[in-house]
Amino acid sequence: MFEGKEIMINKIDEIGDDHVGSSAKTPLRADAFDISDAEKRKRIEASVRDILDTLGMDLEDDSIKGTPRRVAKAYVNEIFSGLNPANKPKLSTFDNNYKYGEMLVEKNITVYSTCEHHLLPIVGRAHVAYISDGNVIGLSKMNRIVDYYAKRPQVQERLTMQIVQALQKALGTDDVACVIDAKHLCVNSRGVRDIVSSTVTSEFGGKFKEKDTKREFLDYIKMDTDFKNIEA
Repeated sequence: MFEGKEIMINKIDEIGDDHVGSSAKTPLRADAFDISDAEKRKRIEASVRDILDTLGMDLEDDSIKGTPRRVAKAYVNEIFSGLNPANKPKLSTFDNNYKYGEMLVEKNITVYSTCEHHLLPIVGRAHVAYISDGNVIGLSKMNRIVDYYAKRPQVQERLTMQIVQALQKALGTDDVACVIDAKHLCVNSRGVRDIVSSTVTSEFGGKFKEKDTKREFLDYIKMDTDFKNIEA
């Protein structure tokens, strides 16, 4: 048993800072929601308190004594709220009555996520597009689905795929695409500490795999959309 654990630790050490993902599905246990959010907050609070105590922090100090509770609340209610399927936005669609046949692009959607390897922030922008096959979806729903899948421990490749797959299912078409450009603080603030680099991932479905359609989408997301000079 000890040998097996040692092999696992060695494998983790070999991977090191490499970016490794398992599948397009978030790795959740079957019993992930058997306990309430209140119980999860209680357990996380105790764990964070233990971590800070181990690091030598004075948990009686006014500035830090509330940190375990704050972290627990943020993890369950905000940062990792996308793990709970009860929080998934309703992706209602409507008939494309105006017969709009070109691609629709929602660009510069803010991404706030968390790297599942070091639990450090991922911050960037997502650009999402689809071509209607008879159904359309509210613009805000595209933002909400990005936010939902971002609010969980993630790898950027999986996040990109999950966004596309969710919209394909809702819209009933394969013609969906997503590009994400993001900074990973596990790279920027630790390890190699490269504060300039960012990571770009993409997922193209249906017609977006075709050269011309893909190029049109990529040209759209490169367009200058600086609206600072527009008067209210």
